[in-house]
Amino acid sequence: MSRDNVVVNVVADIGGTNIRLAIINSEQQLTAIEHYQCREFDSLAAVLADYFALQKLSNKTINACLAIACPVEEDQVVMTNMSWSFSKKALKAKLGLNNLWLINDYTAIAHAIPKLRTTQKVQIGGGQAIVDKPIAVCGPGTGLGVANIVNVDNKWICLSGEGGHADFAPVNEDQVKILQFLFTKYHHVSYEQLLSGLGLEQIFQALISIKGLIIEPLSAAEISHNAVNNRCDISVLALQHFCKILGSFAGNLALTGGCFGGVYIAGGIVPRFIEFFQQSGFRKCFEQKGRFSNYNQNIPTFVITESQPGLLGACAYLCQQLSITRQVSQPIME
Repeated sequence: MSRDNVVVNVVADIGGTNIRLAIINSEQQLTAIEHYQCREFDSLAAVLADYFALQKLSNKTINACLAIACPVEEDQVVMTNMSWSFSKKALKAKLGLNNLWLINDYTAIAHAIPKLRTTQKVQIGGGQAIVDKPIAVCGPGTGLGVANIVNVDNKWICLSGEGGHADFAPVNEDQVKILQFLFTKYHHVSYEQLLSGLGLEQIFQALISIKGLIIEPLSAAEISHNAVNNRCDISVLALQHFCKILGSFAGNLALTGGCFGGVYIAGGIVPRFIEFFQQSGFRKCFEQKGRFSNYNQNIPTFVITESQPGLLGACAYLCQQLSITRQVSQPIME
């Protein structure tokens, strides 16, 4: 296949249900954004091929960075929440890519953070971010994603892991009772068991049990809706506990990482109730660290409100890998 001299950089944010694809233009901005449903395709290669055809990329030199919600360390990538499995090397060869990078979805979100404008985030409480200092991000959603990002020689390096599975540590008697309830279900209780969609539901169930009430279990969406609209006292209490526990967890990330660049909240849950979150005990619990409370008071906390942090982060990662300017996509000429 002959190619012209146009380099095109493509990024993707791949989840278990949806895929978002975009092209990076010469100003390092996302263009030609398209959404796909995973269930409509047999493979990731088929989705990418469809997008390349739509954008008329058959004779272009393509670099691609794909952010995907599963482990990406090995050549064989097995998606967590769907049946797709593929080899990185085989995918690169099949699509004739010049470069291919696969990164975890929270690696992408972490790389998006230094690029966020004030309109793409909401600060919760005080503190002032210090430029180029370490940053932490955690995101309650289906699970609890966690990552840190540090600046080394003017490049951002993501330190990813499985921090959501760290042991839950209650900080008051009410949380001890919630933990005791969860121990009737699990041998190990991680923060993810409380800071996720399922986690909010389990906090609600715990409160019902503790108070000896007879109430039908509710979904996370129902609990948060009822709480925000003050329609159910137990829902309000459950969401308050959720916010406080998230504050304690985020505060732990700040302490362990020295995150004077800020601690960010991502994921699909918290942005749905920003006003409630601002008035909750989140920030108080973030700062409440005994002798080191003053330490955390100086560290800012934010909620990411940008709708495409995965694509934005994949863009930042790819541009950094290519040392940015010279190899960023040129406009595609018809």
